[in-house]
Amino acid sequence: MLDRLCAMLLFVIFVGAFGADNTEYCEMLGDPVFPLLSKDGDITIGGAFSIHSHISKPSLSFTDVPEALTCSRIHLREFRFAQTMIFAIQEINNSSSLLPNISIGYKVFDSCGSTLTSTRAVMGLLNGQERTLGKTCSSQSSVHAIIGASDSSSTIVMLQSSGIFQIPVISHFATCACLSNRKEYPSFFRTIPSDYYQSRALAKLVKHFGWKWVGAVRSDNDYGNNGMATFITAAHQEGVCIEYSEAISSTDPSGNVAKVVRVIKSGTARVLVAFIAQGDIDIMVEEALKQNLTGLQWVGSESWITAGHLATKRYSGILTGTLGFAIRKTKITGLKQFLLQVNPGQDPHNNLLREFWEATFGCSFQSGLHGQTLCSGSEILEDINNTFTDVSELRISSNVYKAVYAVAHAMHNMLKCGDAMNPQCFWKDDFEPKQVVKHLQSVNFTLQSGESVYFDRNGDPAATYELVNWQRNPAGDTVFVAVGSYDASLPNEKQFIMNGINTTWAAGSLKRPVSVCSESCPPGFRQAVIKGKPICCFSCIACAAGEITKSNNSAECSPCPLEYWSNEDHSQCVPKVIEFLSYGETMGALLTAFSLFGAILTLVVLCVFFRFRHTPLVKASNSELSFLLLFSLTLCFLCSLTFIGQPTVLSCMLRHTAFGITFALCMSCILAKTIAVVMAFKATRPTNTLPQCSAVLQRTNVLSCTLLQVLVCVLWLTLAPPFPYTNTAHTTERIILECNVGSPIGFWAVLGYIGLLAVMCFILAFLARKLPDHFNEAKFITFSMLIFCAVWVTFIPAYVSSPGKFTVAVEIFAILASSFGLLFCIFAPKCYILLLRPERNTKKQMMRRN
Repeated sequence: MLDRLCAMLLFVIFVGAFGADNTEYCEMLGDPVFPLLSKDGDITIGGAFSIHSHISKPSLSFTDVPEALTCSRIHLREFRFAQTMIFAIQEINNSSSLLPNISIGYKVFDSCGSTLTSTRAVMGLLNGQERTLGKTCSSQSSVHAIIGASDSSSTIVMLQSSGIFQIPVISHFATCACLSNRKEYPSFFRTIPSDYYQSRALAKLVKHFGWKWVGAVRSDNDYGNNGMATFITAAHQEGVCIEYSEAISSTDPSGNVAKVVRVIKSGTARVLVAFIAQGDIDIMVEEALKQNLTGLQWVGSESWITAGHLATKRYSGILTGTLGFAIRKTKITGLKQFLLQVNPGQDPHNNLLREFWEATFGCSFQSGLHGQTLCSGSEILEDINNTFTDVSELRISSNVYKAVYAVAHAMHNMLKCGDAMNPQCFWKDDFEPKQVVKHLQSVNFTLQSGESVYFDRNGDPAATYELVNWQRNPAGDTVFVAVGSYDASLPNEKQFIMNGINTTWAAGSLKRPVSVCSESCPPGFRQAVIKGKPICCFSCIACAAGEITKSNNSAECSPCPLEYWSNEDHSQCVPKVIEFLSYGETMGALLTAFSLFGAILTLVVLCVFFRFRHTPLVKASNSELSFLLLFSLTLCFLCSLTFIGQPTVLSCMLRHTAFGITFALCMSCILAKTIAVVMAFKATRPTNTLPQCSAVLQRTNVLSCTLLQVLVCVLWLTLAPPFPYTNTAHTTERIILECNVGSPIGFWAVLGYIGLLAVMCFILAFLARKLPDHFNEAKFITFSMLIFCAVWVTFIPAYVSSPGKFTVAVEIFAILASSFGLLFCIFAPKCYILLLRPERNTKKQMMRRN
């Protein structure tokens, strides 16, 4: 912030210098304000690169004139950027299709990676070093467009000056999202994507590998502060927590950087997201090396992720395995040969070329320096493999190349250069810089490599990145391997693509790091946030019954569908236990056995009656009704079997209707027998008994009473038949398969009709119980009806209150109990006489009155 204020102060002084002597202004900024590299042309493109990485720190005593700012330590990567700009300009000048009769010149200034020197550079670009009109600055800018700078803060400072004159600035390396503000920076363009996209891509990357607990360190400038703020916001949206967020700056005292490294070392996060500018990463890595900061997974931003000077054995113990997004790598045909031709002999008076040569070959052009060999200028650059000559990782250099071509295409369109038939351009001396801005906004062209270049409404290019992983090759050297990509123009789910990162760790003999605040919750548990801690710090709570989590670190337990229940581990939903009364279980088997036993016993009684059908006892018992009653009792026993087994549509309809009709038939027979007994003993003469209770009347009575029940059952099945029903409400862990009666009215009508017949039988039998017959059947019918009614009266509350399959068991028990009651009460005494007391089976005994 102090640098920014100083830069603004210098700019105010610069603006005041337009009408004043220029000499003091030059002295304030450091003399001379000359370009490091320059060439004249019809169009001049300015360049601002951090060619030197170190800037002097003059003492500010406020009593003496500050010393001039000086830059040192040539930055070979930035020097390659400047030479790439010159190469692109040379290509365009040699082209017959792009600006055919127009030459392009250049002026390259050193921004030195500082806002102060960037201010000096932009002033030199805007006004030039010449003086005209006496002692005033020239009235027109010396450049038509500016390429640079190599960091966001320096670019912002340059824009605060150049923006006043609407001179376009195309940056190859300034990524701060703040620069996309068209209202504040209307003349700014860039060929590198905004950090708005990179920060979100880094958040997705961290989430992809399950790193929920990370540390963060940033440069204390526009690039680092804005980029990290966006990353933290995106990380929180992705469920990633930040343990700490520290800031460093190359201008900080060494103790501040050491303190930041100590914070990182004492943290529990095993992943470090470093949103650091290229000018700050060196001091950070050096301090990390000094404190032996190992065991961290570094995630880097594009400014340093492909910095070759860091990919050395010196730093391999710290940085091997580093991941980060980089600009896509491209090839620039002819650039390698051009770089190898750079030589002090090109301009013997150029100090920058001499400095480059001395730094590259470790020699000096000044004789007499102790320990230094003398440079001849004929050294072979091809024998050197350094950051300058290495063109295997052309990423930012490609951005410089595209920026130059963007300016050329904009000028080509603005000057209305013709086609191949009329290739001349219409030159104008008085065009305004804002015209260049206008045409830059609309450029859209394709490079020889096939890459399209255009700008959106904010002056940004398409946001595409390569995911780079630092690996060791068989020789032990650190290399950059592309293991994925990110394209912000694609739909959200397709933006981030991985291609084999899991094998990357294996290839690099690295263990995939784990960075979490709390150990992951296994399936069957959910996260519970610990009060006062970030959401990534949690305890694991087991899911409740009927709820599951299938994956690790689930925030909530999911309830199982109605027909499913959680397993023992609460990790998946399994089908609920289906409950119904089956033949295989003990209760179902016992009820089946009793049912079959009752049916067989009834058939045995039927056989006994058939065997003694001509005897007085059987005849006196109305043999036809007795046989029909035994037949109906057999059906009553057998109908209970329809209640056992898995309910189906057919069995549900059959069980209730069969039960209703068979018992109606049974009650009808008993009612007919009772009426026959009453009518027989009420006759005036014994000879009139049979005619008064004829077989036709009995059959009509049985048929009409049974048909009425059949009619009720038909209506029931037609209007609302019973159907299979899965009962999930009664119990949560089981599904009860049962038959829904469909229409409760139909169900209780069937039961009510049977009850009505039973009550009528009981009343008539009770009235006839004291008739003067030695063998009075009404007594036995009365007892049987007492048992029948008692069973079915107790059935109703038991039926309503019994759960699940026990409801069916209660109904079967009622059927069997009432059937056995009828069988034994009515037919047991008769069988006793038929089988054990045959002497009582005579007409005389039957006619004898008590």
